[in-house]
Amino acid sequence: MMNELNDEATEYGRAALRALESVGGNRLMQLAEPAERESLVSRVLADLGALDIDPRRSVDEAEAAAALCRSAGYRAVAYPVAERLCRPTDLKADGLLVVDPAVSSAPVAGLPLRWIAVDLDGHRSIATPRIAKKMNPRNDGFVAPLDLEPLDDAGHADVTIGLVLPCWTLLGMLDRAIELTRDYILQRKQFGQPLAAFQGVQFQLTDAEVERVGLEELAKYALWSIETRRPEALHDALALRVAALRAAEIVFRVAHQLHGAIGFCDETPLSWVSRASLPLRRLPFGLAATRAELVRRIGRRGLTGLFAQAQNETS
Repeated sequence: MMNELNDEATEYGRAALRALESVGGNRLMQLAEPAERESLVSRVLADLGALDIDPRRSVDEAEAAAALCRSAGYRAVAYPVAERLCRPTDLKADGLLVVDPAVSSAPVAGLPLRWIAVDLDGHRSIATPRIAKKMNPRNDGFVAPLDLEPLDDAGHADVTIGLVLPCWTLLGMLDRAIELTRDYILQRKQFGQPLAAFQGVQFQLTDAEVERVGLEELAKYALWSIETRRPEALHDALALRVAALRAAEIVFRVAHQLHGAIGFCDETPLSWVSRASLPLRRLPFGLAATRAELVRRIGRRGLTGLFAQAQNETS
C-alpha cells in the first residue's frame, strides 16, 4: 500500500488551501446563506479544475481528490466537496450522497444541484432535498431531508468512494482541531506558565494526536484498497468510517476540554470546526450503526490487511 500521497496530489492539496484562504479562510465556516457559500466554493473548485477530477479513473486522480477533501475539511467550509467529487460517471448528476434509505438526509440544503443517492447495497435513487422552512447553519449544518426516486442497482462502485472521500474531509477537520488546540495551550497561561507545560495536558493532546495519525494511515489504506479494486474495498471503507468517527469523538472531546468554555463560543474557530463536523459524523450512520453494519457484513471472517492489524492492536 502507499504510505504517502504522491507529490502532485500533495501540492494540489496545498493549492486548494491557499485558494480557500484567498476567498475567506475562517469566514467560509460562518457564512449563513447557502447561495453565498455555493458561489465562493464553486469558484474555487472551478479554478482548481476540481470538477474534472474522477477519482475512479486513476490513482493520481483519486489521490488528488483525497487531498482536496482534506483541505476543504481543514477550512471546514461546510460544503459537500467530497460528494461533488464522487459523483457518478454514468449519470447526469452533480454529486453523490451515501444514504440510509430508512431516514435519508444530507447537508445539501439550498444548493441548486442534481443529486444521486446510493445505499450500502448499491441501490441508486434520484435525491431531491426538501425545502427547509428555516435554516440555521450554526445548528443544523445545512442538513435537509431527501425525497428518493428509485433508479437502478448499479451503484456498488459508488458506495466505496462515497464513504471514503468524506472521511478525508473529516481528517482535515481533525488536523485543524489539533492545530488550534496546540496553539491555544501554548498561548494560554495558568499559574504563571503555559498550559502546554502541564503533563496532564501533554498526555491528553498526545492521545488525540495518536488517533489523528492512525486515522491518516487508515485513510491512505482505504484509498489504496479502492485504487487496487480489492474485493474487500467496501469492508475497508466501512472500517475507515468506524475509525474516523472514533477518532473524531476523541479529538474533539480533548480539544474542547483543553479549550474550556471558550471552545464553544462563536469567536473561537474550534467551535465552528466542531459544528461543521457533525453532519459528517452523524450521516448516513453514526458510530454504533456503522460498526453494526460492518460486523453484519464481515461476520466471523474478520477484516484483512491493515485494518485487521489495527483491530488486533485495539482489541
